[in-house]
Amino acid sequence: MGSEKVSEAPLTGGCQCGAVRFRATGASRASICHCRMCQKAFAAPFGALVYVESVEWTRAEPKRFQSSNVIKRGFCGDCGTPLTYEFEGGIDLAICAFDDPSALPPLLQLDKKSAVPWCENLANLPERSVEAQQKAELYQSRLVSFQHPDHEEMDWKPRK
Repeated sequence: MGSEKVSEAPLTGGCQCGAVRFRATGASRASICHCRMCQKAFAAPFGALVYVESVEWTRAEPKRFQSSNVIKRGFCGDCGTPLTYEFEGGIDLAICAFDDPSALPPLLQLDKKSAVPWCENLANLPERSVEAQQKAELYQSRLVSFQHPDHEEMDWKPRK
């Protein structure tokens, strides 16, 4: 379970600022991992990762942190976006670093025993009221994003 091919087609992605970009092929084993190392690496309740058969770094390579004796974690050295989980014989990429993360739905949970207990009820949390959502949308409409767009952009200049 979970090792099915998610996509044969090349998929693109990169970090938040656009300094690091990639093209990956052969995506499979899309998962979320609850281990404490993934929680720390993503600064989140879990890491969403997908195994890829190959990755080409099309704009710079990530910096790497040796998070254990057998694992390296890749990230953008400029904006800090988590990008890779590298192990002997393979590499997983962060699902939400892809331009279209909806194309890579997780099919498997890893290390569920380490899950933050409140994760069990995330789907049951209430949503903002209509009024609060309208205020948030008004606020967001005034934001000017410096984030890389979710598509290839050859002339993109990362902000520093």
